[in-house]
Amino acid sequence: MYQPISQIKLRPYQEDAISGLRHAYRQGRRAPCYVLPTGGGKSLVFCTIARSAIEKGNRVFILVHRQELIRQTCNTLNELQVPHGVIAANHTMTTEKIQVCSVQTLVRRLPKFRAHPALIILDEFHHARAGMWETIVNHFSGSRFMGCTATPIRTDNRGLGMNAGGICDCLIEGPNIAELISEGYLSPVSVYAPPGGVNLDGVHRKFGDFDKKEVAARMDKPKIVGNAVQHYLKICPHKPAICFTISIKFAERMAEEFRQAGVPAASIDGKLTAFERQKRMDDLQSGAIKVLTSCELISEGVDCPKVACAILLRPTQSLGLYLQQVGRALRPYPGKERAIVLDHVGNSSRHGMPDDIRSWSLESGEVSSKKASEKLDPIRVCQKCFLVYKAILDRCPHCGAVYQLTPREIQEVEGELQEVQKRYEWRVQRREQGSAQSLEQLAAIGKARGYRSPKFWAMKVLEGRKKKMALKEGKEIW
Repeated sequence: MYQPISQIKLRPYQEDAISGLRHAYRQGRRAPCYVLPTGGGKSLVFCTIARSAIEKGNRVFILVHRQELIRQTCNTLNELQVPHGVIAANHTMTTEKIQVCSVQTLVRRLPKFRAHPALIILDEFHHARAGMWETIVNHFSGSRFMGCTATPIRTDNRGLGMNAGGICDCLIEGPNIAELISEGYLSPVSVYAPPGGVNLDGVHRKFGDFDKKEVAARMDKPKIVGNAVQHYLKICPHKPAICFTISIKFAERMAEEFRQAGVPAASIDGKLTAFERQKRMDDLQSGAIKVLTSCELISEGVDCPKVACAILLRPTQSLGLYLQQVGRALRPYPGKERAIVLDHVGNSSRHGMPDDIRSWSLESGEVSSKKASEKLDPIRVCQKCFLVYKAILDRCPHCGAVYQLTPREIQEVEGELQEVQKRYEWRVQRREQGSAQSLEQLAAIGKARGYRSPKFWAMKVLEGRKKKMALKEGKEIW
């Protein structure tokens, strides 16, 4: 028999979450969603709720979408000494009242389930608008639901709330990242950024994010901006790290580059067996490997608290994906003084700092910082130590370097982290560009800025000027 609930050690905010969810059901809610940042302990919250439900004789399904999440959920239930079954490939059906379900397996077996469980818990709830998840939800129309996610937002901008076509009728938010850091439940985070990152001009969007094939073509080069391996060795040498890439091929290439530099590394992807994937995760936790390179496999839900660094080599328009990836390094661990994010693709400039305060909405996929009328605080990058920090500060909080307000020329040296470009510097560059009249002068500017094809860029600038002049004079331009 498992322990009484009174013996479970819950954090205060986890107890508040359980009370808030109970209150929501008592008020007639059918599908509340609990939001808690990555590393905050969502699994313990919903496993505790599941245990309470079966104590009252109810049946509970816990839905997850990856083998790693099945294992993690089962481990939490085992720690709580709660008997449970697993509905997934290569698992025998059992009669326990709690079933941890693979979404892919359950959707195929739906005709076998006529009785509806009293409660269905959907982990990584932002996936609930996807096809298989919606099929399961519609099948079990007589059940109550509970969602859990760190990021209630989707790249397709579809909200999770009922008014937006979803099922969620109540949003319950736990503490944010900044609050969890201040309480010691997450590690302090430091972000470092390269000088502008990869050039994404002309890259199309697909399903709300950058087109993967187009991005992969630009990223997978012999030398990428910032040189990820050298930055890793310079800023956090041999710290356990996960490197997030845009493709399996690029993940394998990065793993090889780390190994060539003397850093034990391996890549992980969905082509590997579940056993091999878990072995590589275990090797990262044990220290047998130092860097694990990944393509879309361990961005969500994977618990590896020893990881101290997240290396971002996948540019994304998805705030949710950005926070999920950064969150892999935020869990505290003995000896980990801080989490480090090496942002080589400008995601921190697009989405803000990981610990920015954000307001979530059920009715659309949009998210804002603090209030809807406010914008994310602008950021700067220290020219000396390359730390990203809020622009409200006049000096770097790490090395104390004073930020110079006087506009100056920025030299972009390949492989070195430098200051992120500010708005007034953009105006300075525009004036510099406008003063250049010849192809050679423009090409020199493009070369100084580090453009991949400075002469081609210069030709396009001159072409644009000619078109603009032709329009002013009323001439045909084609």
